[in-house]
Amino acid sequence: MRHHVTLSRALLVAGLWGCTTQSTPPVTLPSGASRLPVDNWLDVTATLAAGRTPVYDGDAPMVFTFLKDMRKGDALTLSTYALGAHSGTHIDAPMHFVKDGASIDKVDVAAFIGSARVIEIADSVQQINAAELNRHDWKGAERILFSTRSTARGWMDSSTFHRDFAYITEDAAQLLATAGVKLVGVDYISAEQFAAPAPRAHQILLGKGIPIVEGLDLHRTSAGDYDLIVLPLKVAGHEGAPARAIMRPVNTGISVTF
Repeated sequence: MRHHVTLSRALLVAGLWGCTTQSTPPVTLPSGASRLPVDNWLDVTATLAAGRTPVYDGDAPMVFTFLKDMRKGDALTLSTYALGAHSGTHIDAPMHFVKDGASIDKVDVAAFIGSARVIEIADSVQQINAAELNRHDWKGAERILFSTRSTARGWMDSSTFHRDFAYITEDAAQLLATAGVKLVGVDYISAEQFAAPAPRAHQILLGKGIPIVEGLDLHRTSAGDYDLIVLPLKVAGHEGAPARAIMRPVNTGISVTF
């Protein structure tokens, strides 16, 4: 008798679950919308790996530890990460250099999704100043990403910290900010000159609420227009966070809009 009661209850629960499942309407897209295709996307994120990913001088080292490891006979694999907020591919929020600026969890996600233009800067150029910027077709682009000597030399995949990376100068930052770009990106772990007397590029861009993505791995890209998705970890009350970034040439079909 007990078995019959248990079976009856199981059938009742299954029936209710089936009714609930059947009554859920299918997901439909708005009229005229298309599903975002999954092909042709390039992962432009630097791999986080201790002893491989560069760390800015004085920043926290990356430490990845396994608490449990199935390869060593444990029942599961469990690990911990210890790293700086500006490790690998990451985003600087205004709070990084603006006292009352927005923290990374408060930055409008719309800045991180949409059209972007890759600008290729020659290996011989270290200062991306206003004159250098104006040698390229950048005006009208919503997001600007600089591919520089760091990409050509593979510096985002080298544990050595290189101080002579290309950087954005104050006058170039001012041009970008005045033009109203939504995001600026670079291919090394800072957009500012190493040991600059003042972080003017950061202050200008972040002061206008323009987030900066640093540490992009652009070796598979060339100059041109792309769709971009770069999403930082949503960490409450902090000035930056690691991010995952993907890009796709715009001539592949559907553009990312937000």
